[in-house]
Amino acid sequence: MTIWQQFQTSSTTPTIETRKQTSLLVLLLPATIFLVIFFVLPLLIVLVYSFLDRGTYGGVSWTFTFNNYQRLAGGVYWSVLWRSCWLALLTTAACLLVGYPLAFFIATRPQPWRSVCLLLVIVPFWTNFLVRTYAWMVLLRTEGVINTLLQGLHLIDKPLTLLFTPFAVGIGLIYGYLPFMVLPLYATIERFNFSLIEAAHDLGAGDGRTFWRVILPLTQRGILAGSLLVFIPSVGAFITPDILGGAKTLMIGNLIQNQFLKARDWPFGSTLSILMMAVIMIPILIYLRTSEKEAS
Repeated sequence: MTIWQQFQTSSTTPTIETRKQTSLLVLLLPATIFLVIFFVLPLLIVLVYSFLDRGTYGGVSWTFTFNNYQRLAGGVYWSVLWRSCWLALLTTAACLLVGYPLAFFIATRPQPWRSVCLLLVIVPFWTNFLVRTYAWMVLLRTEGVINTLLQGLHLIDKPLTLLFTPFAVGIGLIYGYLPFMVLPLYATIERFNFSLIEAAHDLGAGDGRTFWRVILPLTQRGILAGSLLVFIPSVGAFITPDILGGAKTLMIGNLIQNQFLKARDWPFGSTLSILMMAVIMIPILIYLRTSEKEAS
């Protein structure tokens, strides 16, 4: 290569790299603007509001204070947060127990049955979430389908109290968020190398040991992703507990809704929102930490 060719190569390379970087920035600009306007700015507004006083007729009074965070010391708010967390954890565990075998079954089916099964999982999304939640009221009420069927089979003497209980809220959350568990698990299991199962059996491992030592560790990423997608909306859910739980099963989402829309105490509602986001950040950090370990 001549000196002139080397000079041409060295002079054109930075220009090409600069153009690529400029093109990348241009492509990222719309998404960045969208996130800043509809995520970062609202989050900052909520954070600022949490340090202000409530206005006389609602809204906020621009007086800096820590009173809203001091109010969190009341046991009632932590009991509501605890109820939200354990209901979300139970929902996540139930979705995992139901969703893992279902996703494994779908991933091991031949086409076109695999597509049909996936369609059946996605079909509930075609119906409004509120309509699906109200449908469970018809099923769980005292004169509903479940009690009528149990009484018709002479399994119970009087109707069971199913509606407006933590059980009803749990059923509604599981039904609503089960697809969020199935789809990430299916995507992970579909890429699984099933020859590893045959190799484990050839080495003398039984079905149980093969599952715990081979299948489960290699599908851990899908389990974590699905659990995250179920846990986060379950903690902040307010439609399902409001309709199926009533006043007996108040969750943190209902408490925040009441502060903003009924009590019109925006600063304290913002404080509760910050508390809920802090709780949600815990599983997110665990997921990121686990992903970093797997990458390394």
